[in-house]
Amino acid sequence: MNIPVAYEDDWLLIADKPAGLLSVPDGCLGKRSLSGILNEDLQARQIAYRLHPCHRLDRETSGLVIYAKGKAPQEKMMQMFKERAVRKQYTAFVHGLLPKQIGQINFTLEGKNALTKYKVIRACANFSVVEVTPLTGRTNQIRIHFKKIGHPLVGESKFAFRKDFSLRAKRVCLHAEYLGFKHPWTGKEIVVRSPLPLDMQKFLEAHCK
Repeated sequence: MNIPVAYEDDWLLIADKPAGLLSVPDGCLGKRSLSGILNEDLQARQIAYRLHPCHRLDRETSGLVIYAKGKAPQEKMMQMFKERAVRKQYTAFVHGLLPKQIGQINFTLEGKNALTKYKVIRACANFSVVEVTPLTGRTNQIRIHFKKIGHPLVGESKFAFRKDFSLRAKRVCLHAEYLGFKHPWTGKEIVVRSPLPLDMQKFLEAHCK
Protein backbone atom coordinates (compact mmCIF):
# COMPACT_ATOMS: atom_id res chain seq x y z
CA MET A 1 0.00 0.00 0.00
CA ASN A 2 1.10 3.55 -0.68
CA ILE A 3 0.90 5.20 2.75
CA PRO A 4 1.07 9.02 2.62
CA VAL A 5 3.72 10.59 4.85
CA ALA A 6 2.45 13.89 6.25
CA TYR A 7 5.66 14.86 8.08
CA GLU A 8 9.17 13.47 8.57
CA ASP A 9 12.43 14.53 10.21
CA ASP A 10 15.43 12.81 11.84
CA TRP A 11 13.38 11.62 14.84
CA LEU A 12 9.75 11.33 13.79
CA LEU A 13 7.48 10.29 10.94
CA ILE A 14 3.77 11.08 10.80
CA ALA A 15 1.79 8.74 8.55
CA ASP A 16 -1.72 9.30 7.21
CA LYS A 17 -3.48 5.99 7.94
CA PRO A 18 -6.31 4.87 5.64
CA ALA A 19 -9.50 3.51 7.18
CA GLY A 20 -9.71 -0.26 7.49
CA LEU A 21 -6.06 -0.75 8.42
CA LEU A 22 -4.85 -1.69 11.89
CA SER A 23 -2.27 0.58 13.53
CA VAL A 24 -0.37 -2.40 14.92
CA PRO A 25 -0.69 -6.15 14.31
CA ASP A 26 -3.55 -7.94 16.08
CA GLY A 27 -3.69 -11.72 16.17
CA CYS A 28 -7.50 -11.71 16.19
CA LEU A 29 -7.96 -9.34 13.26
CA GLY A 30 -4.97 -10.26 11.11
CA LYS A 31 -1.36 -9.21 10.92
CA ARG A 32 -1.56 -6.56 8.20
CA SER A 33 -1.01 -3.19 9.85
CA LEU A 34 0.27 0.31 9.28
CA SER A 35 3.33 -0.42 11.43
CA GLY A 36 4.09 -3.56 9.44
CA ILE A 37 3.74 -1.86 6.07
CA LEU A 38 5.99 1.06 7.06
CA ASN A 39 8.69 -1.18 8.51
CA GLU A 40 8.57 -3.58 5.56
CA ASP A 41 9.25 -0.60 3.32
CA LEU A 42 12.25 0.42 5.44
CA GLN A 43 13.59 -3.11 5.30
CA ALA A 44 13.16 -3.26 1.53
CA ARG A 45 15.14 -0.03 1.23
CA GLN A 46 17.78 -1.43 3.61
CA ILE A 47 17.25 1.30 6.20
CA ALA A 48 18.52 0.18 9.60
CA TYR A 49 16.11 1.82 12.07
CA ARG A 50 12.56 0.71 12.85
CA LEU A 51 9.48 2.86 13.27
CA HIS A 52 7.67 2.60 16.61
CA PRO A 53 4.08 3.89 17.05
CA CYS A 54 3.64 6.57 19.72
CA HIS A 55 -0.18 6.17 19.81
CA ARG A 56 -2.88 4.28 17.90
CA LEU A 57 -6.04 4.80 15.91
CA ASP A 58 -8.93 2.35 15.65
CA ARG A 59 -8.97 0.15 12.58
CA GLU A 60 -11.91 2.07 11.08
CA THR A 61 -10.54 5.52 11.95
CA SER A 62 -8.42 7.30 9.35
CA GLY A 63 -5.81 9.98 9.85
CA LEU A 64 -2.55 10.97 11.45
CA VAL A 65 -0.35 8.61 13.46
CA ILE A 66 3.04 9.60 14.94
CA TYR A 67 5.94 7.13 14.63
CA ALA A 68 9.35 7.44 16.27
CA LYS A 69 12.62 6.42 14.66
CA GLY A 70 13.84 4.27 17.55
CA LYS A 71 12.78 3.38 21.09
CA ALA A 72 14.16 6.47 22.85
CA PRO A 73 12.19 8.94 20.66
CA GLN A 74 9.11 6.71 21.10
CA GLU A 75 9.36 6.90 24.89
CA LYS A 76 9.74 10.68 24.74
CA MET A 77 6.67 11.13 22.51
CA MET A 78 4.57 8.72 24.55
CA GLN A 79 5.44 10.73 27.66
CA MET A 80 4.28 13.88 25.86
CA PHE A 81 0.95 12.20 25.14
CA LYS A 82 0.63 11.30 28.83
CA GLU A 83 1.37 14.90 29.79
CA ARG A 84 -1.25 16.12 27.24
CA ALA A 85 1.46 18.05 25.39
CA VAL A 86 0.20 16.80 22.01
CA ARG A 87 -2.89 18.53 20.63
CA LYS A 88 -5.24 16.27 18.68
CA GLN A 89 -8.29 17.14 16.63
CA TYR A 90 -10.73 14.93 14.74
CA THR A 91 -13.57 15.37 12.27
CA ALA A 92 -16.58 13.20 13.06
CA PHE A 93 -20.03 12.68 11.59
CA VAL A 94 -22.55 12.05 14.38
CA HIS A 95 -26.20 11.05 14.16
CA GLY A 96 -28.77 13.76 14.75
CA LEU A 97 -28.49 17.47 15.51
CA LEU A 98 -26.62 18.38 18.65
CA PRO A 99 -28.43 20.72 21.08
CA LYS A 100 -25.36 22.93 21.50
CA GLN A 101 -23.03 24.25 18.81
CA ILE A 102 -20.11 24.12 21.22
CA GLY A 103 -19.97 21.74 24.15
CA GLN A 104 -18.05 19.20 26.13
CA ILE A 105 -18.63 15.61 27.23
CA ASN A 106 -17.32 14.49 30.58
CA PHE A 107 -17.99 10.82 31.37
CA THR A 108 -15.60 8.60 33.27
CA LEU A 109 -14.04 5.85 31.13
CA GLU A 110 -11.88 2.95 32.32
CA GLY A 111 -12.44 4.29 35.84
CA LYS A 112 -10.63 7.48 34.88
CA ASN A 113 -11.66 11.03 34.03
CA ALA A 114 -12.33 11.56 30.33
CA LEU A 115 -13.08 14.89 28.66
CA THR A 116 -14.03 15.58 25.05
CA LYS A 117 -14.72 19.02 23.59
CA TYR A 118 -16.62 19.52 20.35
CA LYS A 119 -17.78 22.19 17.92
CA VAL A 120 -20.47 21.70 15.27
CA ILE A 121 -19.11 22.91 11.94
CA ARG A 122 -22.00 21.80 9.73
CA ALA A 123 -25.57 20.67 10.41
CA CYS A 124 -27.16 18.33 7.85
CA ALA A 125 -30.66 16.88 7.67
CA ASN A 126 -30.09 13.96 10.04
CA PHE A 127 -26.45 14.20 11.11
CA SER A 128 -23.86 16.75 12.19
CA VAL A 129 -20.26 17.35 11.14
CA VAL A 130 -18.30 17.93 14.33
CA GLU A 131 -14.79 19.11 15.14
CA VAL A 132 -13.71 17.03 18.13
CA THR A 133 -10.87 17.67 20.57
CA PRO A 134 -10.21 14.90 23.11
CA LEU A 135 -8.40 16.34 26.11
CA THR A 136 -7.74 12.86 27.51
CA GLY A 137 -6.72 9.72 25.65
CA ARG A 138 -8.97 6.89 26.81
CA THR A 139 -9.59 3.91 24.55
CA ASN A 140 -12.47 4.60 22.11
CA GLN A 141 -13.13 7.86 23.97
CA ILE A 142 -14.78 9.78 21.14
CA ARG A 143 -16.96 6.88 20.03
CA ILE A 144 -18.16 6.09 23.55
CA HIS A 145 -18.69 9.72 24.58
CA PHE A 146 -20.94 10.56 21.64
CA LYS A 147 -22.88 7.35 22.20
CA LYS A 148 -23.43 8.35 25.83
CA ILE A 149 -25.01 11.68 24.85
CA GLY A 150 -27.33 9.95 22.36
CA HIS A 151 -25.47 10.95 19.20
CA PRO A 152 -23.28 7.99 18.17
CA LEU A 153 -20.95 8.30 15.23
CA VAL A 154 -22.35 7.56 11.80
CA GLY A 155 -21.28 4.04 10.83
CA GLU A 156 -20.91 2.95 14.46
CA SER A 157 -21.56 -0.74 15.06
CA LYS A 158 -19.54 -1.49 18.20
CA PHE A 159 -21.14 0.97 20.61
CA ALA A 160 -24.53 1.42 18.89
CA PHE A 161 -26.89 -0.66 16.78
CA ARG A 162 -26.82 0.26 13.08
CA LYS A 163 -30.44 -0.89 12.71
CA ASP A 164 -31.52 1.95 15.01
CA PHE A 165 -30.54 4.52 12.37
CA SER A 166 -31.63 4.98 8.78
CA LEU A 167 -28.34 6.66 7.86
CA ARG A 168 -25.64 4.09 7.05
CA ALA A 169 -21.93 4.30 6.32
CA LYS A 170 -19.40 1.62 5.46
CA ARG A 171 -17.19 2.54 8.42
CA VAL A 172 -17.11 4.76 11.48
CA CYS A 173 -16.99 8.34 10.18
CA LEU A 174 -14.04 9.53 12.25
CA HIS A 175 -10.86 11.14 10.93
CA ALA A 176 -7.78 12.26 12.89
CA GLU A 177 -7.15 15.46 10.97
CA TYR A 178 -4.78 17.53 13.14
CA LEU A 179 -1.73 17.11 15.37
CA GLY A 180 0.19 19.89 17.06
CA PHE A 181 3.11 19.79 19.49
CA LYS A 182 6.41 21.37 20.40
CA HIS A 183 9.17 19.23 18.91
CA PRO A 184 11.01 17.63 21.85
CA TRP A 185 14.42 17.87 20.12
CA THR A 186 14.33 21.02 17.98
CA GLY A 187 11.89 23.07 20.05
CA LYS A 188 9.97 24.02 16.90
CA GLU A 189 6.18 24.08 16.85
CA ILE A 190 4.96 21.22 14.66
CA VAL A 191 1.48 21.42 13.10
CA VAL A 192 0.31 18.70 10.72
CA ARG A 193 -3.08 18.40 9.02
CA SER A 194 -4.71 15.65 6.98
CA PRO A 195 -7.51 16.43 4.50
CA LEU A 196 -10.85 14.70 4.88
CA PRO A 197 -10.52 11.31 3.12
CA LEU A 198 -12.35 10.67 -0.12
CA ASP A 199 -14.94 8.28 1.34
CA MET A 200 -16.04 10.85 3.94
CA GLN A 201 -16.07 13.61 1.32
CA LYS A 202 -18.33 11.52 -0.91
CA PHE A 203 -20.61 10.66 2.02
CA LEU A 204 -20.94 14.35 2.84
CA GLU A 205 -21.73 15.25 -0.76
CA ALA A 206 -24.36 12.50 -1.01
CA HIS A 207 -26.12 13.12 2.30
CA CYS A 208 -25.71 16.83 3.09
CA LYS A 209 -27.16 18.93 0.30
